[in-house]
Amino acid sequence: MASVSALSGRIAVVTGASRGIGRAVADRLQQDGARVACLARSFEGAHDASHLEIPCDVTVPDDVRRALARAIEEFGVPDIVVNNAGAFLLKPLVETSAEEFLQQLTVNTCGPFLVVREVLPHLVRARRGHLITIGSVGDHQPYAGNAAYGASKYGVRGLHEVLVEELRKTGVRATLISPGPTDTRLWDPIEAQGSYDTPARSDMLAPSDVAAAVVYAITQPERVAVEWIRIMPAS
Repeated sequence: MASVSALSGRIAVVTGASRGIGRAVADRLQQDGARVACLARSFEGAHDASHLEIPCDVTVPDDVRRALARAIEEFGVPDIVVNNAGAFLLKPLVETSAEEFLQQLTVNTCGPFLVVREVLPHLVRARRGHLITIGSVGDHQPYAGNAAYGASKYGVRGLHEVLVEELRKTGVRATLISPGPTDTRLWDPIEAQGSYDTPARSDMLAPSDVAAAVVYAITQPERVAVEWIRIMPAS
């Protein structure tokens, strides 16, 4: 765990924070001293008083605007914004409907764009902040069955790389984190289908591994730009 003082007093916004990687990131940031606004379409189970939970569908511009306005009203301009909300589809290209393809692009590519577009002016004015995008090994490596998902993740990598160039000398940093297979509920329907040779869940990364990569990136000295992190299961 990072030193509590490293994140003490810092403000974070995490999308897709109700479960999986997003929840692990939110919990880790809070444990390390940050105040965390969690954005998600819905929140499961009992209310967690340690986080500010804000309903938000990142594919709806008005939702994004309202959610970020509330986070800023409650906590102030964020120091850390983690674009994590995402969808996963594993299906051959010819079996993928137009609706499924567009849904992947809307959630995985347009969602991060809408969040960054809304929050970035605040960060640039403050001349500080760190934008984290949770990508995938599928954002740079092609896999059979990944036509829609891969296109959306390659797209968000392109968005990130343009952002890195546009942010130079602004005081705002950006990091893309590209994890390999991670044990979350996104794998449940894939595993149930049994139509793909997927890794055993026990061999996958844990969501906490991705959270640790986030903390590594955001705790580097201001002179250091960690533009990309790829993490993979060792087995």
